[in-house]
Amino acid sequence: QVQLVESGGGLVQAGGSLRLSCVVSGGTLRSYAMGWFRQAPGKEREFVAAISWGGSRTNYAGAVEDRFTISKDNAKNTVTLQMNSLKPEDTAVYYCAADRDYTSVGGTGHRMDYWGKGTLVTVSS
Repeated sequence: QVQLVESGGGLVQAGGSLRLSCVVSGGTLRSYAMGWFRQAPGKEREFVAAISWGGSRTNYAGAVEDRFTISKDNAKNTVTLQMNSLKPEDTAVYYCAADRDYTSVGGTGHRMDYWGKGTLVTVSS
């Protein structure tokens, strides 16, 4: 059974940075495309960033492009989301998700096979 555990969330002031990590166990990270999604209170879950199983392809939501960077270390079974220049509107629970199909990593993530429990990011103004 593949398990994903996120960490790194917290409270930060606008303009600050946070680094989220997602550790994958029970499976081999190189077999999966990975994504980060987020859900703000009262809003639908939304796509943030994606990375292919080999790490050669990435994709970002327009709202975070040029501020967030997704990366993966297959040897450490870890996916990271570096978030810079944070804004109050980035406040949300951030989820890590995995799927064997890179094309599944988008939208609300309804086709993703595995999910973590999330980590809360709060950006104060």
